Amino acid sequence: MKTVYTLEEAATLPLWRRPVTLLFLMAAAMPIAFSTWSALLNNFVIAVADFDGSDIGWLHTVREIPGFFAIGVIAIIMFMREQVLGIVSLALLGVATAITAWFPSMGGILTITMLSSIGFHYYETVNQSLQLQWLPKDRAPQILGWIGSAGSAATLVAYVLIMLTWERLGLTYNIVYLLSGGLTALIALFCFIAYPQFESPTPQVKKFILRKRYWLYYALQFMAGARRQIFVVFAGFMMVERFGFEVHEVTQLYLINLVANIILAPVFGKVVAHFGERRALMFEYIGLIGVFLAYGGIYWFGWGVVLAATLYVLDHIFFALKLALKTYFQKIADPADIAPTAAVAFTINHIAAVFLPALLGYLWLVSPGGVFLLAAGMAATSLALACLIPRHPEPGNETVFAKYRRPAAV
Repeated sequence: MKTVYTLEEAATLPLWRRPVTLLFLMAAAMPIAFSTWSALLNNFVIAVADFDGSDIGWLHTVREIPGFFAIGVIAIIMFMREQVLGIVSLALLGVATAITAWFPSMGGILTITMLSSIGFHYYETVNQSLQLQWLPKDRAPQILGWIGSAGSAATLVAYVLIMLTWERLGLTYNIVYLLSGGLTALIALFCFIAYPQFESPTPQVKKFILRKRYWLYYALQFMAGARRQIFVVFAGFMMVERFGFEVHEVTQLYLINLVANIILAPVFGKVVAHFGERRALMFEYIGLIGVFLAYGGIYWFGWGVVLAATLYVLDHIFFALKLALKTYFQKIADPADIAPTAAVAFTINHIAAVFLPALLGYLWLVSPGGVFLLAAGMAATSLALACLIPRHPEPGNETVFAKYRRPAAV
């Protein structure tokens, strides 16, 4: 039986065994598997299974199904600690990634993608909950920025190794997936053995909740999920299908994104802390509108590969501001609602993700530019919603409409 520490008691542990250090370690472990899988995915499925736009759409629809059912986390944490569930999910992501290349067919790829996706989405659900429970509100934006930077730094090492050795050593998809997924699984095992259990100060509600006062957070999560899918599914696929990027070239693009995130993630944390969630999110969405319209221009006006690569990097940078959505919820939430709401929010985030990739995969066959035009519209809708966030969100002041609310009877 593992020793259980409160957050106050955990502060007396050695630095490497504290809750924040565990968050950093898991943040570094997850993208080693997931980002490597993503970097190789488009080349892998085209090379071994001859995927087209429709096929890649269906793959990502399957990948997002576990995200839609992230609400199941609420049932699991009734008999398993969130910390344990997060580590087990991280291990599942690692193992499934490691054996990805063993199933080089449409059915095999979809099956192993489903397994890795269960690990990824359940880990992300629990990880977000633990971050908001374990981090103090006044320092959360800055620490989340550093955690994001740590994840990018770990992935950077993996990508540099792929770029330098893929052609020189004649690496195969199987070798890279085995190494990256295996390392993630080993780190998860270390996290399970080396760290005690940490007890949050507020017991979490372990049932489904859907609160009216969180409606803006739910709406922003829904739009973020819909918008994000277009980038994840089609932006990278465009680089391979339209411009013929090889594995090492796609990896170089990811490397640029990672270096930018390592440098900018802590900066973005300070930006959110200084300017507030509303301004940070508005800046993100305005930038994304421009990026998605320019993506469409690549198909409508024949703009070249340099612009496409530049937009890909800018796209990734703007999405790094998503930490503002986390801290917005942390400020308005009842502390006991964090775990169940993280699960509900993840499900809401993936409602569109379940059907959009498959549907837009068919639109892609007819009009790739139209896919990105839709994404620009989604970013514009998100911008309108972000304008409703108050300058100083807190319980009772969740939206700009709160000041018009009739005072409760005494």
